Amino acid sequence: MPKMKTNKSASKRFRVTPKGKVVYVHSGLRHNLEHLSSKRHRAIKRPATINPVDTPAILRLLGRR
Repeated sequence: MPKMKTNKSASKRFRVTPKGKVVYVHSGLRHNLEHLSSKRHRAIKRPATINPVDTPAILRLLGRR
C-alpha cells in the first residue's frame, strides 16, 4: 500500500504541539502594518490554536491520522 502524502500547503501553515493541539500563525503581518493598532499587531503576532472541531481534518492533511 502506498504511503500517504502530506499536504504541503497545510504543512507550511500548521504545526502540532507535543500535546496534539494544532497551532497556526495569524495572517496580516507581511506589509501595510502602519494601519494596525498596536493592540491588534501584538495579538496577531502570537500563534493561535485551531478549534478542536477542525483538528482531525488538519491532522489528516498533515498525515498524522
